[in-house]
Amino acid sequence: MNNPTNFFKSIRFRIALVFVLLMIIALELLGAFFVRQIEHQNLATFQQQITLPKYITDQITTALKNKDSNEGNHEIQDILSNLSNTNLQEVQVIDRTGTIRGTLSVSGQQTIGQKTTDLNAQKAISGEQSFLKTRTIKENGDSKELLITILGNNNSRVKDISGVLIVKASLAPVYKNIESVMQLFIVAGLIALIASIGLALFLARTLTKPIEQIDEQTTKIANGDYSKVNHIYGSDELGHLARSVNELSTRVEESTETVNAERNRLDSVLTHMADGVLAANRRGEVTIINQAAADFVGINREDAIGQNVIELLHLKGQRTLRDMLENLDDFRVDLSDDSKDLLVQAYVSLIKRQSGFISGLVVVLHDITEQQRIDSERRMFVSNVSHELRTPLTSVRSYVDALAEGDIDDKEMAQNFLGVVQDETQRMIRMINDLLELSRMDQGTMAVKLEVVNLNSLFDFVLNRFDMIIENDAKNRETPTKTYNIQREFSSEDIWVEVDPDKFTQVLDNIMNNAVKYSPDGGTITARLIKTKTRAILSISDQGLGIPRKDLNNIFNRFFRVDKSRSRAQGGTGLGLAISKEVVEKFNGRIWVDSVENQGSTFYISLAYVDDAEIEEEDWGAE
Repeated sequence: MNNPTNFFKSIRFRIALVFVLLMIIALELLGAFFVRQIEHQNLATFQQQITLPKYITDQITTALKNKDSNEGNHEIQDILSNLSNTNLQEVQVIDRTGTIRGTLSVSGQQTIGQKTTDLNAQKAISGEQSFLKTRTIKENGDSKELLITILGNNNSRVKDISGVLIVKASLAPVYKNIESVMQLFIVAGLIALIASIGLALFLARTLTKPIEQIDEQTTKIANGDYSKVNHIYGSDELGHLARSVNELSTRVEESTETVNAERNRLDSVLTHMADGVLAANRRGEVTIINQAAADFVGINREDAIGQNVIELLHLKGQRTLRDMLENLDDFRVDLSDDSKDLLVQAYVSLIKRQSGFISGLVVVLHDITEQQRIDSERRMFVSNVSHELRTPLTSVRSYVDALAEGDIDDKEMAQNFLGVVQDETQRMIRMINDLLELSRMDQGTMAVKLEVVNLNSLFDFVLNRFDMIIENDAKNRETPTKTYNIQREFSSEDIWVEVDPDKFTQVLDNIMNNAVKYSPDGGTITARLIKTKTRAILSISDQGLGIPRKDLNNIFNRFFRVDKSRSRAQGGTGLGLAISKEVVEKFNGRIWVDSVENQGSTFYISLAYVDDAEIEEEDWGAE
C-alpha cells in the first residue's frame, strides 16, 4: 500500500482505527470515573480535615453559655487561636442571637459583637440548616468549602441551640491536587494511547497480512498466474482460508490447463478441418468461426465475429434465424462469386443447456463443389458415351438391316455397306480402347516406363511419319484428300526429358492428327521446340478455324468437341486431348492451348528437362 489514500481505505487502517477509538472511549470513561472518585475522596478527606473535634465544639458551646459575654468571648478567641489546622481560612462563632462572638481571621476581629450578615448562619440559627451540613461556595472568585456546625445539646430543637460554628476553607489545594492527578492521568493516557496505536497497527498488520497475501494470490489467479502459494501461519480461520485458497488455486490451475488443452485441441481440429465450422449465439451473432468457413464466405475471421449468420451465409430472403433453429434439415448454400464457383452443404445443430434452453447453434459447411462437378461430369460422360456409341450402332444397324433386306445381292452396294459397317466398328473399338485407357489412368494402373530420351529426335520421328503419310497419300491417290506442309523450328541444342516414349508418342500423334484434320488444304503446320532455363517447351500450330475463347477451358474435357458434327464426320472420339492431358501430367508436365478464332490454334507442352551432366553421370555409371 504505497498510496496513502489506499492505506486509509484499507482494512488494516479500519481495524487500527476501531481499536484506537475503543481505547480512547475506555480511557475517557475510566478517566471521568477516576477523577470523579478522586474528587469525592479528596473532598471527603478535606471535610474531615476541616471538621473541628467534638471537644473543641463542646468548649465553644460552654463558652457561649458563660453569662459573662466578654469572658466567654475571650475563651472562644483563645480556643480559636489554639487551632493548628492550616486548611482553615475562616472560623466564626455566632451565638443564638446572631451576634459574632469570635473569629479566626485577624481582619475579622472588629466584627466581634456585631450581628452577622451571613445568610447561612441565619438559616442555621433559625433551624433551616442540617447539622454538620457542608457545601461549596464562591467568594471573591475562589471556591471554598463551608461547614456549619450547630452548637447545642439538642439539635432537633431550636430553643436548645446555643449558636453555630461556621468554618470556611479554600478548596484550591484540593483541586490543585486533583489537577496534578489529572495531569498525571492524561500523560499516562497519552502514553497508553500511543502504545495502543502501535499495538493496534501491529495487530492489524498481523491480521491483515494473511488477508493481503490471499488478496494478492487471488488477483494473480484472476490474471492467470498460479505460482504464488500462501504461507499458513496457524490453524485459525485465516489459516484455514489460506489453505482453502491454495487448494482453490491448484484446482483452478488444473481446470484451466484442462480447459486450455481442450480449447487448443478444439482450435487445432477446427483450424485443420477441411469443412467450415461456425457457431452463433441465440441472436444469430457469430462467436466462433474456423479458417475454412472464413475462406468459404470470403472474410477474415476477426471481421466475421459478431456478424449475423444469415447475412454471412448470404441467406437473406431465403431463410431466417427462426427457420434454422426450428428446422434442422441440411440445405445447400451457393457462395459463388466472380472469382470462384463454390457450393456448400450446410448442416445445423443446436447448442442446448441441460435445462433445454437453446443458447445458440453450430453450422458445418461442407464443400460439395467438386462433388457436384464430378457428378455433373459423370452424368455428362454417361450421356456422351451413350450418344457416341448410339450413333455408330444406329448406322451399323441401318446398313445391316439394308443388307438383310436384299441389298446383299448387289455386290457393289453390299461392298459399300460393309465398308461403312467396318469403319463404324473400328470407330467404336477406338472409343472403347480410349475409355479403357482413361479408366486405367483414373485408377492409377496405367503402366508407365520412364526413359531419358532425346526430345528432338522423338519429336522429329513423329513428324517424319506424318511426312511419309503425305508422300504415300500423294503417290497412291490421283487426287489427294488434303495437302499440308510441316515446318520445323527446333533448338540446335539437344533436349533430354524423362518420359514414356510410347505414351508421349501417342500424345504427339493426337495433337498432330487434330492439326491435320482442322488445317485447311495446303496449310502449314509449324512444330517448334525450344529450351528455357528450367523447361522444354514443345508447340504445334495449325492454320485452322481456331477455338472460340469460351471453349478454351473445356478443350481437354472428355468428349468435348468445338464442332461436333465435323468431328464425328472425321471419326474422332472426343477423348484424344483428355488422354493427352492425363499422360503429360503423369510426366509432371503441363499442356495448354492458345487459339484465335479463324486464325488457327497452338498446343503447348511443357516438360522438365534433364541436364547433360546428369546424363553423362548415368552413362558413366552404366559403364
